[in-house]
Amino acid sequence: MMKEKLFTAISTVLIFFPFTIFPIRWNPWALESPAAEIIILVYIAVMLVGGIFTITAYTKGKVKNNLMKICLVVHGVYIAGGVAMLAMMGATKFS
Repeated sequence: MMKEKLFTAISTVLIFFPFTIFPIRWNPWALESPAAEIIILVYIAVMLVGGIFTITAYTKGKVKNNLMKICLVVHGVYIAGGVAMLAMMGATKFS
């Protein structure tokens, strides 16, 4: 029971993490290369790890409460967005 609450809490907190990029991007240094690329890559990594964590907790950890189902959907969208952003960054780096 405690494991389920912990996994659900971690997945829920990780839903809101990508939105913390907005205050960071207000700083002029965060818009310049290479800082911008590093910041974006860190956020993509957290989104992907959060998605993998949520999927693993839902399937192997058998944490299947309603909040975890919502987290699973949101993190699924984050994974798709993260992969798309990586593809876009890769396309611009190698072209």
